[in-house]
Amino acid sequence: MRVFVLAGEPSGDRLGGALMAGLRQLQPDVQFDGIGGPLMEAQGLTSQFPMQELSVMGLTEVLPKYFHLKRRIAETAQAILDLKPDVVITIDSPDFSLRVAKLVKEASNIRTVHYVAPSVWAWRPKRADKMAKVIDHVLALLPFEPPYMERAGMECDFVGHPVVGEPKATEAEIAQLRAEHDLGDAPVLLALPGSRRSEVERLADVFGAALQDFLSKHPDMRIVVPTAPHVADLVREKTAFWPGNPVVLAHEDSEIAAAHKRAAFATAELALAASGTVSLELAASETPMVIAYKFSWLTYKIMESMALIDTVTLVNLVSETRVIPECLGPACLPGNIAQALSDVRANPEAQADAMRVTMERLGQGGEAPGLRAARAVLNRLTAG
Repeated sequence: MRVFVLAGEPSGDRLGGALMAGLRQLQPDVQFDGIGGPLMEAQGLTSQFPMQELSVMGLTEVLPKYFHLKRRIAETAQAILDLKPDVVITIDSPDFSLRVAKLVKEASNIRTVHYVAPSVWAWRPKRADKMAKVIDHVLALLPFEPPYMERAGMECDFVGHPVVGEPKATEAEIAQLRAEHDLGDAPVLLALPGSRRSEVERLADVFGAALQDFLSKHPDMRIVVPTAPHVADLVREKTAFWPGNPVVLAHEDSEIAAAHKRAAFATAELALAASGTVSLELAASETPMVIAYKFSWLTYKIMESMALIDTVTLVNLVSETRVIPECLGPACLPGNIAQALSDVRANPEAQADAMRVTMERLGQGGEAPGLRAARAVLNRLTAG
């Protein structure tokens, strides 16, 4: 069995790595081709080109790289047509993935699976209809998504979110992290300004100013910044101007990096994070949080005019609450963020029930999501 799998950012790499491990468990002779990061490469993938080339977010941010991305789309589609895999699995990154799938479908009947349903419940609901023209089967991370996909004409399975299967930090890992970085017994505040260079560029200065304000009232806290290797130098450059002598955690070895991140999340008392999947990771570690995100003006105005929901934080959506504070767009200001952090630190238990409910609804305690996703792919492929 031959599978072409494509991911365009670190969260997709995590999904892809777990899915590939599940496929290998269920179908030991599986062969992989495609594009991915270190976790997918650890499962036997040789990436056609560095995954980081696809890690672009926002309408205006894509424009400068448009022609390069267009060439990569054509190259990827042609590679799939040449390899003739049994199935193509695209993971998130819809601006890239669905364009590849379109070219593949125009020239073949190769089965296409997309992992991570588009958030049509949030904005641009007609995306599902457009997607149905090029995608046969969707793997959904959120339990309320399958009906949206099925109404558009695609097969869809809720497979759980991989965050529920992530290992927990041990006491030894936490102690080692604190000792290595001279944290002592100080309370830790996580700062997570994103995994894309564009996010870090946009958010780091705002986060730094917010933390300056916050630490003036809470000087006992130490700042820890887990980050990915491909943005580590930029993060170090930006956080050099932050208060409180922040500790930047980055390691080229993916296992060591994961252990450091687990320990940081487990020991943290509070977190300030960019919008995205990280809110679920924080919920899994029971870390109270504030979410902040600063879009370009044009991106924000377009999204604001098309939004169908009043929150972007997945913990709020899955738990059907609004307990996670957000500072988004024009509200992403240092004073707003600092006040939200102070409010959360004063009452951290306010988020506890929402985080617990979120984990339960995402499949905690069930079969590992990567294995569940692999089983769904194989079952539908056989049935088809």
